Amino acid sequence: MNNDIKGIESNLNDIVQKNEDAIKGYKKAAENAKETGLQNYFLNKARERRNFLNELKASTPALDIGNDMDGTAKGAMHRTWMDIKAFFSGENDESMLEEAIRGDKAAVEEYDEVLADTHLPINAASVIRKQRNWIVQDMEANKKLEDVI
Repeated sequence: MNNDIKGIESNLNDIVQKNEDAIKGYKKAAENAKETGLQNYFLNKARERRNFLNELKASTPALDIGNDMDGTAKGAMHRTWMDIKAFFSGENDESMLEEAIRGDKAAVEEYDEVLADTHLPINAASVIRKQRNWIVQDMEANKKLEDVI
């Protein structure tokens, strides 16, 4: 197999893993949040990230991406930190929003790194750019929510 293709698959798999982390992280935030509205918000965000995965896979059917991925060890540690923070914090909802913002910042960095690859298929680059922009807008919404809580 061409090394360029392997590199592209590796980069795309990094994004898949970040989205797997986000799905699990948003579900964890929903478990730890106190307010029902915020719980639903986080569960909706988890569904959005699942849709991101499906969209990315559909844009690159010829590539081997996203099979049997469970996220990253760093993502698992972040979710454990969310549990610890929720346990010791009286402000679970604000803490969960802070962690969502932190996770989204890491996702944007990963998206930026992958977008820097000039060998990305046009369809994949377009989907990744759209998803990255969505996450950035979502971070701004989370910051506004944090101000309200």
